[in-house]
Order: sequence, then C-alpha cells, then structure tokens
Amino acid sequence: MSKDFVLDAWAILAFLQGEEPAASRVREVIEGAQDGTARLFISIINIGEVYYRIGKTRSPKEADSVLTDLYLLPIEIISVDDDTVLAAPRLKMTHVLSYADAFAAVTAQQKDAILLTGDPELLELKRVVKIEKLRR
Repeated sequence: MSKDFVLDAWAILAFLQGEEPAASRVREVIEGAQDGTARLFISIINIGEVYYRIGKTRSPKEADSVLTDLYLLPIEIISVDDDTVLAAPRLKMTHVLSYADAFAAVTAQQKDAILLTGDPELLELKRVVKIEKLRR
C-alpha cells in the first residue's frame, strides 16, 4: 500500500538546494515513488512558483533546466480546474497563506494526501490538511 504525498514549492526548493534535513526527506519520498511505495503530487501552480523563484534568484535558463528535471521525477503534476481555482481562494479567505500555498493545501485535500512542507503558513493548516513538517 502506497502513501500519498503532495509537495509544495518550499519542499521542492529545499530539495533542490540541498537544505537538510528537508532535502533528505523529500529525496526519500521521491525514491518511494520510484519503487511504488509512495505516490507524489504537486500542483502546477506550485511548479510555477518554483520556476519563478529559480528564474528570479538565479536565471531564466536555470529555471528552464530545473523545470526539465522536475518533469523527469516521479511526481504527478496536477493541473487546476475551475473547482480548484475557486477552492484555493476560499481556503485563503479563512487562513493566512499565499495564493500559491492555497493550491498546495487544496491539492492535498483533493488527493487525501500528506502535504510535505516547512512553510510556516501552511503548517498552521494542520486542522484542515494532513501535514508532515519539514525542517531546513
């Protein structure tokens, strides 16, 4: 039986930047997805956030390279439909979190998955989303 996880931008960036112990935990769940003991999901909105942050802090060329690498990982990228586009701001209306973070939380709810994050705003949602706290 596999465990289901959602990665947010915080988790992906910690993994890409080798920020321990978060990077090791993300690597572990990626390996689990490779061997079939886990399933991984990420919202396309959070992929966009990672792409933006890498492009802004490093370069657009590096952002393109990271994006190519992310698509090779065993992570299902979840597109957003109309219901999700409205569910995310509904969550944001009642909680302090960024718009992109709301998509990570809603994806975890929709997939009944554990959200892997170290983002302080998302950690506050532990009553509405299953969360595993990561540390840098």
